[in-house]
Amino acid sequence: MDVSHVPVMVEEVIEGLQLKRNGVYVDATIGAGGHAEAILQRLVSRGILVGIDWDGDAVELAKKRLKKYGGRARIYRANFADLTAILGGVGVTRADGVLFDLGISSLQLGRAERGFSFQLDGPLDMRMDSRLKLDAQTVVNRTPSEELAALLRRYGEERKVDQIARAIDRRRRRKPIRTTKELADIVTSAVGASRGARRIHPATRTFQALRIAVNDELANLDRGLRAAVKSLNPGGRLCVISFHSLEDRTVKKMFARFARGCTCPPGLPVCSCGKKPFVRLVVRKPLVPTEEEVKRNPRSRSAKLRIAERTEEEF
Repeated sequence: MDVSHVPVMVEEVIEGLQLKRNGVYVDATIGAGGHAEAILQRLVSRGILVGIDWDGDAVELAKKRLKKYGGRARIYRANFADLTAILGGVGVTRADGVLFDLGISSLQLGRAERGFSFQLDGPLDMRMDSRLKLDAQTVVNRTPSEELAALLRRYGEERKVDQIARAIDRRRRRKPIRTTKELADIVTSAVGASRGARRIHPATRTFQALRIAVNDELANLDRGLRAAVKSLNPGGRLCVISFHSLEDRTVKKMFARFARGCTCPPGLPVCSCGKKPFVRLVVRKPLVPTEEEVKRNPRSRSAKLRIAERTEEEF
């Protein structure tokens, strides 16, 4: 695994966080440590970086990469949904900035044995944390056909869910589906091969849906964003990079809810609820990578960065 993995939109993240040189920052999805190192390089002796990742391999890579920063880099294998407890364990109650770089990393996609990629033949796994009991093979082989179709529609935004679910059901009745290649071939046979240079692989949305379901990603993201906003000092920044529409919509809706404040019914002349916004939206529309970055790092092409700033209102 390559510790030189290229982080996405680094300069935009650094600018968005508005780093304080002695501040406390959280990289809630530390991965191989690229964003974390960029942050640490700009901090001084009292500045610390708390890194979190579910993936044990990523944690080891990040520790190796950031070893030179000593105790200023504190890295934990955990789910970012538990961010509040993690900070408490470090002896920190508030942070000056939190970063989420969501989705799957090229480090995970590049290892066939992790089962994330339809381009590499490996076991149907897809667990971001190998300690989880549920894996993609279990979901594919044991979920009733109608529920499986609903899962693909909800998490993959797949249109041909009935064809895919029926094809999976026919195959698994004969023998269990155990590998990524088997599943990718089943999906392709059900919906047809991609046509045209810009069409995505026919199994892309199915694999996305299964990964989200296995790791309960959207529920954890909801919990993680709430914990992040709660943990920020007034004026602290929350930066979130997403890579697909479900993630981005979740972040957008959560930011809008936190930025809204008043929940009184429309039309009331005076607010009676007294609720104030918890955040201020720094950017109304998400930032996207430059053309130059996309050329250097094609993985960045679908990235969207949203930024919010904590107000003084108590959460």
